Amino acid sequence: MKRSTFSLLAPAFALTAAIALPLQAEENTALTLYNQNFAVVRQTIPLDLQSGTTPLEFANVTAQLEPDSVVLRDPAGKIALQILEQNYRNDPVSEPLLLSLYEGQTIDFKVNTASGEPRIVSGKIIRSGYAPQRRDPYGNPVYNVAPTQPLIEVDGKLQFSLPGQPLFPALKGDTILKPTLTWQIHSPAAAKLDAELAYITGGMTWEASYNVVSPEESDILALVGWITMKNESGKTFENARIKLMAGDVSKIQPNQLRVRGGLAALDNMTMSSLAPQVTEKSFDEYHLYSLPLATTLRDQETKQVEFINANNVNSKRLYVYDGMQIDWNQYRGYSMENMRNNENLGVEQNTKVAVVREFKNSKENNLGLPLPKGRVRFYRQDTADNRLEFTGENTIDHTPKDETVRIFTGNAFDIVGGRLRTDYKADTSRKTIDESFEITLRNHKKEPVEVVITEHLFRWFTWEITAKSDPFVKTAAQVMEFRVKVAPDEEKKVTYTVRYTW
Repeated sequence: MKRSTFSLLAPAFALTAAIALPLQAEENTALTLYNQNFAVVRQTIPLDLQSGTTPLEFANVTAQLEPDSVVLRDPAGKIALQILEQNYRNDPVSEPLLLSLYEGQTIDFKVNTASGEPRIVSGKIIRSGYAPQRRDPYGNPVYNVAPTQPLIEVDGKLQFSLPGQPLFPALKGDTILKPTLTWQIHSPAAAKLDAELAYITGGMTWEASYNVVSPEESDILALVGWITMKNESGKTFENARIKLMAGDVSKIQPNQLRVRGGLAALDNMTMSSLAPQVTEKSFDEYHLYSLPLATTLRDQETKQVEFINANNVNSKRLYVYDGMQIDWNQYRGYSMENMRNNENLGVEQNTKVAVVREFKNSKENNLGLPLPKGRVRFYRQDTADNRLEFTGENTIDHTPKDETVRIFTGNAFDIVGGRLRTDYKADTSRKTIDESFEITLRNHKKEPVEVVITEHLFRWFTWEITAKSDPFVKTAAQVMEFRVKVAPDEEKKVTYTVRYTW
């Protein structure tokens, strides 16, 4: 009698005593992705319950499902499902797993030969080398036991490798082909219903990214926002309805941000002319974005969807000089009093003048949509050949509508700053420190510029400016700003004296 064999290269089906639930119409699948590497999955599954206890099996879940997050319910609220037992299996059949199931037994191996005619050899599996594994919150395999080499006995001799492709006699009855949920559900009477299965899974995330384009001689922007979704959950979702939750949702799990984006073209389209649109609404303390059409999100796939397209966005370019440069790592463990009384602290200088892009996220400025956190890339169109040149990038945090967005994009080439302390007097008996500074700005551009000078009054909480060359504004408890105009090829000096008291 010829023995039946099973190869991992051929399709096969697992045997189980539970009733296998059929896969559902894909339009019944819904996802809500969070930008913290997890998602909520909702699927509709038909239940045909017997009177008493019904064993059920559903093999259409992800490889990173959180078992204690599973909810199985009647969405109509008419039938209360009593789940006596739930099991989550995430050990789909694989060659190492099957080898472990046949340890101590002899199976056939197919060996390829130089003539092209394969031959069959028998080998006893002394050790499979299989190591059970789990996954970390990022979806990466983490082995509980380090895998080892398989050990096979062929013709009375041991070898640390497989002699060929293993041909397994049959699948064991408790093996599975996909991650699987099984239940024991009790019902006082027979019932049929379309139940909702919902669970949290890792391995899925989304990010926002923005491409901003402006002409060479203008600060009027065209802004295109992209949603980038990535699926590493181990499951493909066909024609799923997808929502995206933006905000800092509390989740006991490591955070992860990956950012990708596509290059937007400068065109004449407006937000109102695009259809269909990603829609947005407030939800609890967060914002929920809904994709207009069902879409397929395959396992190991990165998908992008445009969610905002705005033109004629007014912006302002700011030059900011923050001249104090302190390596705070050198002063770890210092008390506030030691910092205050350290005469040499704060005399290092930074000569770079930062370029900051600023615009209002308002409806009047052709925006007004809550902007999820993400990377913002800036391009300018070169008038010589109408091609786009990359001019800087940075990230923004979640930004509500009607708030101002400020983004550092780099350092100015033709504007140079300098910061010099000109005087320092400490009077310990009167508990005062007087400190004077001179800030110098040199503008080598062909046009005048306005520079915001930021000064940090770090020595103590109580301070006053006793002398100044220019007006200033207090912007925080220990921060003030000067706004000065610098003509082409001009050197501008700003001086002030601060007195600290305690």
